[in-house]
Amino acid sequence: MNPSLISVPEATLDLHGSIRDALGRGFRPLAFYADADRSLICLMGNDDTHKLELMRFSFPEGGTYPSLTELSNEFHMYERELWEETGLIPQSHPWLKPVRYPHDRPELILKDYPFLTAKSESMHEVAVGPVHAGVIEPGQFRFLCEGEDVHHLEIQLGYQHRGIRKLLEKGDIRGKIHLAEAIAGDTAIGHGLAYCRAVEALCGVEVPDAIHRERAIALEMERAAMHLADLSALAGDIAYITGMNYYAAVRTKVINLSLHVCGSRFGKRWLCPGGVNYGIGSEKNRYMIQLLTTIREDIRVMGTAMFNDSGVLSRFDGTGHVTADSIRDLHFVGMAARSGGVLRDARKAYPFAPYEQFPESIVFPQGDVYARAILRYKESLQSIDFCLQLLAELPETASLTPKLPEPRRDVIAVSIVEGWRGEIVHLIRTDKEGKTLSYRVYDPSFHNWMALALAVRNNGISDFPVCNKSFNLSYCGNDL
Repeated sequence: MNPSLISVPEATLDLHGSIRDALGRGFRPLAFYADADRSLICLMGNDDTHKLELMRFSFPEGGTYPSLTELSNEFHMYERELWEETGLIPQSHPWLKPVRYPHDRPELILKDYPFLTAKSESMHEVAVGPVHAGVIEPGQFRFLCEGEDVHHLEIQLGYQHRGIRKLLEKGDIRGKIHLAEAIAGDTAIGHGLAYCRAVEALCGVEVPDAIHRERAIALEMERAAMHLADLSALAGDIAYITGMNYYAAVRTKVINLSLHVCGSRFGKRWLCPGGVNYGIGSEKNRYMIQLLTTIREDIRVMGTAMFNDSGVLSRFDGTGHVTADSIRDLHFVGMAARSGGVLRDARKAYPFAPYEQFPESIVFPQGDVYARAILRYKESLQSIDFCLQLLAELPETASLTPKLPEPRRDVIAVSIVEGWRGEIVHLIRTDKEGKTLSYRVYDPSFHNWMALALAVRNNGISDFPVCNKSFNLSYCGNDL
């Protein structure tokens, strides 16, 4: 059922009633936007029944409509984005501010972002960014503090807005893998796989089971590598130098294994629509099993030491807490949800081969930096184990780069992949000639930046770096 190819439904007028009904049946929003024909598209999913529903609505007359956020706060980011792109005003929206500043709305000026301010003489503001030290992408953080305590953090993004969706919509959709891999450079496999699966649905291409397995190996290797990178960064933020250096070295082993397979440490060019550019032969399979087995033990040894260290625990425990109610209410996804007691994992909710074999998702209830850190540790082990299981069963694979048929006409392809940060959603709509009418992308960071803003409340401002690293959200994945 994932990906899905859906005929474009007729537009209806009953926006509120349809959404209220779907919410009442246990569905949550996965996409909500204005399409190229100015109709509104809403994709809803039910994680328990694994079902998707796609609805299309006529564009509201008069430029306003009653806010869907009043029905469910899960719509709050979608409606901000819709207003920013179209000028359509959701009446009574509680926080109507720009998301990424589109180039065709000149009245939305980046430097004029309306930050929340405090009039109290006991409060002061601290601005960080948009230019940061080192290689961090641009974004501005505005803290409202009383002494050292953070009362509120507001995050202004949009500096990395590249217009990448418009680039995906131009020309032949079958040749856009390089753009999909660049949506968020640290998630080249996650976004690349979402793109490939959506294009395959459009073109009616069936992928062999062995290729599905190889792609899952690539996806889980990416997950393990990025979790290890963040464990290293978290250790560095609290001056746990042993963990910082050790996990950085182990992460390098994982990404060098990707380099061994496809020539890119970030997995670029590994995948292609209809197949893979690089196969895994028997000799390469044996080498991967040998190295991943060693890597697994390296992860376990360092994790045992790190999560039994009293200094580490004293900095992680209770820092940057996000409640399960906030996670559900504000639609946080992926590891940001699972580390706060909420099971959101597209590998289980919207599975595709070979994820019917995937074990139970790991969930920690605490919702703090400790939970986000140890979840990364546990998931990196789980991902390595799954790779080893798949490799043990994998027949020899070779490069498979088939010529794809023409995309089907007047349909919407939906692809959902659990990237290492969380749920990635791609939607492609074709017109009556089979050309790309619209391409929609949702990176998990789109939802989870608000989680970071909540996490630092009632913490010292010096806790911001470790809170930030515990999520490690994508600027460019949000800004697109």
